[in-house]
Amino acid sequence: MGIFSKFFNALKKTKDSISAKISSIFSGELDDDFFDELEFILISADVGTSATSEIIDKVRGICKKQKIKTAEAFKDTLRHVMQEILEENMDTSEVYPIAINFIGVNGVGKTTSIGKIAHYYKDKKKSVLMIAGDTFRAAAADQLTEWSKRAGCRIIKYTEGADPGAVVYDGLSSALAKGDDVVLVDTAGRLHNKSNLMDELKKIKNVEKKVWGERAIANYIVLDATTGQNALSQVESFNESVGLDGIVLTKLDGTAKGGIVFAIAKQYHIPVIFVGVGEGIDDIVPFNAKEFVENII
Repeated sequence: MGIFSKFFNALKKTKDSISAKISSIFSGELDDDFFDELEFILISADVGTSATSEIIDKVRGICKKQKIKTAEAFKDTLRHVMQEILEENMDTSEVYPIAINFIGVNGVGKTTSIGKIAHYYKDKKKSVLMIAGDTFRAAAADQLTEWSKRAGCRIIKYTEGADPGAVVYDGLSSALAKGDDVVLVDTAGRLHNKSNLMDELKKIKNVEKKVWGERAIANYIVLDATTGQNALSQVESFNESVGLDGIVLTKLDGTAKGGIVFAIAKQYHIPVIFVGVGEGIDDIVPFNAKEFVENII
């Protein structure tokens, strides 16, 4: 299945909550009542108040200037404005070697996402190493090991309770020795209001700087799309503590509130890098703003 088809299937619920409702209220009269209803539709889909206000202001201005009256012309305008918001933060450049830390609270799908992303890079003929930096959760390393086997990549792991910094140190040293292109670092499912766990992330970050030198390091937060606005508080906490470079949005196929990507883009200016669109190992795809918008509007 192509990426566009996967977006289409994953975004069906979000599309029904936005596009279908817009069609039901469109009468050709783009007056205050229409835009009030449009605002309600977007906020209900978790687009967020800030992003919604910007979208409506820009769309209203364009429609007035161009005297838009048809539903298709209106939707074209809406798509254009929404795509612009998402593309403001996008960076499509690829740098190798790169070490990517996967961060987030319990249950969002970090380990699963790492396995799928490892498979994605292996398909691109990249050499991938996993580092089992979550030494706090029982069987976390075992779970990641199973994913390493499925993806066909190496893994560095220690026993439960080991120092995560030591695992990362040895893992990155191994990646340098072997010449790996991509290093994927699993971290514990951290509660975002526990400062001691945030300190552990900072420690890992310091170890990486020491071993990895000037090579690329990125922090990706993994978010469960079904949590909606709760994801914003997670982004804020982790961004303040360690700084975030990207977002992996899981379970997009299970929610009608995929509009959360607009709220994140507008409020925190952090790009969505990957989205989970199903249960299979290849059901994680690079985020594409144009296809995303076209599939919900």
